[in-house]
This record gives sequence, structure tokens and C-alpha cells, in this order.
Amino acid sequence: MMGRRRKARELALQLLYQLDVQGEEQPGPHLDDFWLRHPVDREAREFAESLVRGTKLHEAEIDELISRYAENWELDRMAVVDRNILRQAIFELRWGTSVPPKVAINEALEVAKKFSTHESSRFINGILDRIHKEQAPAS
Repeated sequence: MMGRRRKARELALQLLYQLDVQGEEQPGPHLDDFWLRHPVDREAREFAESLVRGTKLHEAEIDELISRYAENWELDRMAVVDRNILRQAIFELRWGTSVPPKVAINEALEVAKKFSTHESSRFINGILDRIHKEQAPAS
């Protein structure tokens, strides 16, 4: 059975994807609708929402990191799902406190395997690994 936090990460990715495609900054009125379609327990919902809020709060800085480390890739040319897996994982790496960096990277790769391609998981791993090695966590 899938862990509660993995499920929350997957749902957070779906919310981030939806916001990205619709060009919205925050989920706002769509949030209640989303949770009606994806019922989970309170803890998973709160974790997913905290990932989305944190990722959106730091999105400009996160996108700057992605642009710096994704050599020969422009952010707006990346697959929407890959861009948002990276955003969420970088938020966890830099500002999250609940898991060690290796776990955050591994979780992102597992989510990528489910929602994207094998090539994407290698691409995502390369970027996250470099960011982890070269960037100290934000204080």
C-alpha cells in the first residue's frame, strides 16, 4: 500500500500541474472541488496543501534554480509535469524540514516514474542531485 506522504506528494503535483496549466498562482476556489474528487485523510491533505503553498511561495527562486541547473533546457519548454515535479522536490530540498534530502529526491523520482517517463526520471534525478550537492539549504 502506498504511504500517506507519497499519496500527498502525488496530489500536490496534480494541484501544481493544474495551477501551472491554468496560469494561476494559488488554488483558491478550486481546492474544495479538488478534494471532493480526491478524498484523503486530514494529515495527507494538510501535507499536500503545505507542499503546494510552499512551492508557489518560493516559485520564482525555485524556477531560477531549475534554469541554472537544467543545462540546455528552458523552463517553459519542459514538460509541465516534469517542471512541477522539480518545483515540488526543490521546495522540499531547500525549505522542507520533514525528510532528509535523499528521501525528497527519491520521492520525486518515484512520482516521476508514475506520472512521467523513464527519461524524465533520469533528467529530474540529475538536476536534483546537482542542486542538493551544490546548494546549502535555505535558513
